Amino acid sequence: MELRHLRYFIAVAEEGHIGRAATRLHISQPPLTRQIQQLEEELDVQLFIRTPRGMDLTPAGELLLEEARNIRSVVEQAAERTQRAGQGKLGRLDIGIFGSAILDTIPAILLKFRNDFPEVKVVLHNMGKDAQIAALRQRRIDLGFNRFLDPLEDIVNEIVLTEKLLIALNEQHPLAGQPAVPFSVLQENPLIVFPVGPRPSFIDKVMHMCHQKGFAPHVAQEVGNTLTGVALVASNFGVCVVPESATKLALPGVVYRPIIDPPADSGADLNCIYRSDDPSPLLESFLTTVRTFGEQWVTSYP
Repeated sequence: MELRHLRYFIAVAEEGHIGRAATRLHISQPPLTRQIQQLEEELDVQLFIRTPRGMDLTPAGELLLEEARNIRSVVEQAAERTQRAGQGKLGRLDIGIFGSAILDTIPAILLKFRNDFPEVKVVLHNMGKDAQIAALRQRRIDLGFNRFLDPLEDIVNEIVLTEKLLIALNEQHPLAGQPAVPFSVLQENPLIVFPVGPRPSFIDKVMHMCHQKGFAPHVAQEVGNTLTGVALVASNFGVCVVPESATKLALPGVVYRPIIDPPADSGADLNCIYRSDDPSPLLESFLTTVRTFGEQWVTSYP
């Protein structure tokens, strides 16, 4: 039994007449009659009772009609889902995440994508820079979000947006009541930096900014992530430079202040990384969302 046999059978059953079914199917009557006869022979059952008025279904034919409509529905759904997958509207995306952007930017991007493509399943994997690169090459993830990645031939490194940098201070700090603080606060106080691990990283960014200002900071502690750094600020262990997304960490005892006199190039890029040879329509749909978000973010935060 082939799908065309079911399609022909449904037409005859619904029309109740070979002639009208043939017209509906845009074929002539003789080949349609032969197809119905072949179907009955294959199933070894009579599906229609031939009458002067046309074709009436037998009880077996009634059952087959119900099953044939179900099969047709499944086939149509499969075709539609395949088309949607080919258009990047259906499937699964595995995404690597890391760093402070998970507090703000990345969830906003994911929400926009989910609203635009509700049938796509997004699976998040918390992994650092080296782990993301390895997972991309092993095709365990489709895309990652990270910062400060050296150029790689097989990995595209695309800037999503550039965040402003702020300084996290303990609320008891003498400058905590000011609307903004000078960059020299990093020279005058113990500095907490993050993240420890593969370089280059945000630590190198902070150190370079200090060198631009002509001083070497006193690094009191290197920690693994943003949360630990801000937690140490809350304990009055020192001060910390953070991307704007980190200000979502509302820890008691911590305030975030803009920098009055930031060095040149004092922003922190958030990048998305993906395989350069990945032709996936689903990935392209996600990248379109990412790029649109980045454009809107620039417009909102000039």
